[in-house]
Amino acid sequence: MKIRFFGAARTVTGSSTLLSFADQQILVDCGMHQGKNGSDLNREPFPFSPTEIDHVLLTHAHIDHSGLLPLLVKQGYAGSITATEATADLVEILLQDTARIQEKDAEWLTKKLLRSGKEEEAEPLYTVEDVRTTLDRFERKRYLQEELLVKGLRYRYFDAGHILGSGSLELRYQDSAAEKKIVFSGDIGKFGNPIVADPQHAESADYVVMEATYGNRLHKPVKESLDELADAITGTFRRGGNVLIPAFAVGRTQDILYLMNRLVRQGRLKPLDVYVDSPLAEEATQIYLSHQELFDREAAAELRHGIGSSLKLHFTKTVEDSMKLNRIRSGAVIIAGSGMCDGGRIRHHFKHNLWRPQCSVVFVGFQAEGTLGRQIVDGAHQVTLFDEEVAVKAKIYTIGGFSAHADQKELLDWLGTFANKPEVFVVHAEEAVALEFADLVGSKLGCTVHVPTKGEAFTI
Repeated sequence: MKIRFFGAARTVTGSSTLLSFADQQILVDCGMHQGKNGSDLNREPFPFSPTEIDHVLLTHAHIDHSGLLPLLVKQGYAGSITATEATADLVEILLQDTARIQEKDAEWLTKKLLRSGKEEEAEPLYTVEDVRTTLDRFERKRYLQEELLVKGLRYRYFDAGHILGSGSLELRYQDSAAEKKIVFSGDIGKFGNPIVADPQHAESADYVVMEATYGNRLHKPVKESLDELADAITGTFRRGGNVLIPAFAVGRTQDILYLMNRLVRQGRLKPLDVYVDSPLAEEATQIYLSHQELFDREAAAELRHGIGSSLKLHFTKTVEDSMKLNRIRSGAVIIAGSGMCDGGRIRHHFKHNLWRPQCSVVFVGFQAEGTLGRQIVDGAHQVTLFDEEVAVKAKIYTIGGFSAHADQKELLDWLGTFANKPEVFVVHAEEAVALEFADLVGSKLGCTVHVPTKGEAFTI
């Protein structure tokens, strides 16, 4: 078996790993690059021939793991795409949304080229039709259901506890006298995440490909984070402003709605007007509600009352509905994408609220290097929005306790529960974080650890 790392190698996005087993080429994830130079990186040729890939295994639905699947199919991949049932449901709406954005961006760029006198037509990375073709390739699997992929190689998914349907992937293979096992962590959720169950775990492995997004820090306890969220909302309304929450449409939005619902039910907040300015988030919320078999017990019991039973919850349907929110000067919680603020409707709400000291921005998720969200978190006094300089005068909160990713201690605990000492490949982390976490794994757990670079190959 040979393993090569093509994405999320010393960076956080673009997850993509290639396994070569016998005469089979197996791709684990095929994600989009986000943040700085993301658009250019997504248009680079694949570092392998899509026509030569035999199988694709997907860990979960987030675009940095699934976003280039339609391009892979468009360029000749003819095999199946394997995922859990809930992941397949979420991928459908995420990829369709991404394709529509690609088509609109290409249309806008074509008009810009024509206005400049260039007879060129911009091509979208892929289209909605490409997505339909891709969705036809999906094969749905259940957690813990062991399957034969090819002769000599079996696999199964464990619940990774990150978002609905997210999976850690165990592959058992035999290309020599003894059977070996490699585990791909996928994105590991923290214990006690709202809604979804806690991460499950394989008992042992020879090799582990492990994410380390937060491998250099500890999250605040959820109780402290809830206190901070309640204080942020109460203080903002007292000042006469709005609360803006950039959030991923899948996972984070549902978690935040659930937690705000709890705060109101507990009497810690008055009933809130919450505007979810994302048709995608509304669709994702409906998918969450259709998979309550994957919820933890507390969430299943609480959601019998309805996710909006204590909130005055409004989902915007149209662009016009979104624009009407700009007239609200105070008393609103507005949740909108994108989660890292590099696109989507959150940027429009920033234009109307970011310069107002009465308002607040509450970041509840990771902000990758090069993103607008990262600029604001790092203390920028001005940012550029729609070719206009906008002052950052709103109060900025970063509440790490709501992250769907495990922190350093939880990552070490997850790895430490393996019965043996597997050889570890650290991925899905910024370079300095990955190197720091690798040193920690080596010193605390005694494992052999690698931090692969892009394109680097290992024989396992």
